[in-house]
Amino acid sequence: MKPAEGSTVIGKSVVIRGELSGDEDLYMDGDIEGSITLRGSRLTIGPNARVIADITVRDVIVFGQITGMVHATGRVELRQSAVVSGDIVAGRLSIEESATLKGRVELAASPEVAAAAAKSTASTEGTASAAPLFQQQAT
Repeated sequence: MKPAEGSTVIGKSVVIRGELSGDEDLYMDGDIEGSITLRGSRLTIGPNARVIADITVRDVIVFGQITGMVHATGRVELRQSAVVSGDIVAGRLSIEESATLKGRVELAASPEVAAAAAKSTASTEGTASAAPLFQQQAT
């Protein structure tokens, strides 16, 4: 597994205890205990990583182990080797065969998607009663 080009890389021999935050994509293959906040960025948890943390990110791809809450405004991808113990709140979730998840999942639309859906619903409410969606022809 190679990190995406332009990502910051934390290698498998690195151990972090505390808060990790930033505004760029991160490839984490070491151990971390604490919290990870990358609100507008993607986090990749490598196959050697052991994370005991609450995670707040845009997107996360998991190959390793996570213990803690995962909150993603975008997508959470659990790959084959992923082991997650904790709740997931995300806009979208993808789980490959053999991935392990123990916890609760809540899929919630991001604020931008929810606002667009509400606007679309409001604009079609006035016209919905005016014309039927389809009409059956008399025989």
